[in-house]
Amino acid sequence: MRVLELFSGLGGWRLALGNKGSVAVAYDVSEAANATYALNHGEAPRARELATIPLVELAAAGADTWLMSPPCQPFCRMGNKHGLEDRRCRAFRHLMDLFDQAPPERLVLENVGGFLGSDAHALLAERLRAHGLYRLDLEACPSRFGLPNQRPRIFIVASRKPLAAQPLPDLPPCPLEDFLDAEGDESLYLRPEVLARHRHGMDFVAPEDRRSTCFIGGYGQRFVGSGSFLKTQRGVRRFSPTEVARLLGLPERFRFPAGLSLEARYRLLGNSLSIPVAAWALDHL
Repeated sequence: MRVLELFSGLGGWRLALGNKGSVAVAYDVSEAANATYALNHGEAPRARELATIPLVELAAAGADTWLMSPPCQPFCRMGNKHGLEDRRCRAFRHLMDLFDQAPPERLVLENVGGFLGSDAHALLAERLRAHGLYRLDLEACPSRFGLPNQRPRIFIVASRKPLAAQPLPDLPPCPLEDFLDAEGDESLYLRPEVLARHRHGMDFVAPEDRRSTCFIGGYGQRFVGSGSFLKTQRGVRRFSPTEVARLLGLPERFRFPAGLSLEARYRLLGNSLSIPVAAWALDHL
């Protein structure tokens, strides 16, 4: 496969792709995402607004596969659920127009569960049907892949060749302690007054537990509904970015650029993929 990696972020699709193909061009408008991508993959994505990209530019890449994770906020449970009317769907709508003019051989889209049944899902399904692509709507969570993290996502897998659903693995999650840093960062511990104010809505886990909730982009700033917090003998702390990265299945060699803020690191991770689950979705092609 020769891939267009759209909304490329820190390069999750590229990691999931492995030796199944190569990335022809990656696109993202985030400076932090592109710097992280370049550091880890040796080449920078094009800092291009996908809502205005011309067909001739995409066609010039010679790609036969589109991999994408468009913004999930229009469809997530804490979002506004405005779907295609949300301004953050402008790029997706434009890409669907380009798809109508020059459809690729294959496409895989990842998003939150609320994408299924949305107007965006209906638009994508109509485009795939109109151009004769077979389609699978898949749902999977990394907790089935041995990872102690609950991050349910949907994958729309499409191809010109017939598709068959592959069984989900059913590996028991490992304990969280397998994913923790050797030494906890003192700056990640919560002050007693902060903990007292928010504790009733927070999700707490211990190192021996085999679960954690989904870490979202706002984990660095929010306390409720943003991810789990680790209880230790020293106190309660956030998971570090490297720990969240491990829970997403990112390789141990993964790094962030020096100087990138803690909040920016959490934001990139929250917008990323669970790598083993994305790789499973790609196995359907």
